Amino acid sequence: MIQGPTQPTESISPPLPAIARGRGLKGVQIRQIKSFTRAMLFLAPSLAIFITFVFIPLVRTFWLSSYLTNPLGKPTVFTGLGQYQRMFSTPELGNSLLRSVLFVLETVPATLLLALILAVLANQRLKGISIFRVVFSITIAVSSATASLIFMYLYHPSIGSLNYFIELLGGTAVPWLTSDKTALTAISMTTVWLQLGLNTVILLAAMQGIPEELYESAMIDGANGWNRFWGITLPFLSSTFFFLVVVDMLAAFQTFTPIQIMTLGGPADSTNLLVYSIYRQFYFNGNYGLAAAQSIVLFIIMLLLTIFQFVFVERKVFYE
Repeated sequence: MIQGPTQPTESISPPLPAIARGRGLKGVQIRQIKSFTRAMLFLAPSLAIFITFVFIPLVRTFWLSSYLTNPLGKPTVFTGLGQYQRMFSTPELGNSLLRSVLFVLETVPATLLLALILAVLANQRLKGISIFRVVFSITIAVSSATASLIFMYLYHPSIGSLNYFIELLGGTAVPWLTSDKTALTAISMTTVWLQLGLNTVILLAAMQGIPEELYESAMIDGANGWNRFWGITLPFLSSTFFFLVVVDMLAAFQTFTPIQIMTLGGPADSTNLLVYSIYRQFYFNGNYGLAAAQSIVLFIIMLLLTIFQFVFVERKVFYE
């Protein structure tokens, strides 16, 4: 059978819109890669600092907590979870955790409440109110060491001003820093005073950002001052309060300077917070692995508290 000449098959090429689409996708991907590379170049210094001073020390702390060390701090014998078993078997960790929790409960609520009161007073439109704002914000410029020295003189049993006024009012002198019943409270008062200025300034700035129209509308509807404060001011301050609770709680768990200057963890370990216990184990006792294990416990506690606040507490936060 004689077949006719075969016709040449035409090459099937994709339609032009598909080609343009492919080239467009490639162009978008190239632009995204260039944008990512440019962003990484700008972030490189910050990432290098973060990796050097945060990530690498954190990894090395985990690693060191699983070893016994020599007096120079070099790891010698791998113990796995041995340091953690040793840590939880002693009463020191329980005492430090309890003192840390009590310290947080004494400082954070008191700081926020006093800061709110001062912010409300400072938000009033009165003559000379700027002087009042400067006075309560002075503590922002005071270091922890300076504040600790100031309060050491205020707490002094013989020349301290606090005991002088207490006795002047007919009371008995309080052994602020020499009794295990009052030492932690004395440290808490110092910390509250030190953090009060910054908290008040932040709350005052948030208050001044609330629209005045809301207060005017509430006044027209017959709302009194308390109703305006409860129904307008507090809801608008909820995001600021959430921020301050997180920051103040983390700062309270890491308090070190007032304890180092005023009590050295005493008397009777009543102010031996977890951070100070880590310091003593590392620098004085030479238990580097145990101090690393305590650091991991403190890290986990603060991480869990932060996650809890962002997962559960933030649900009640009102954002504009």
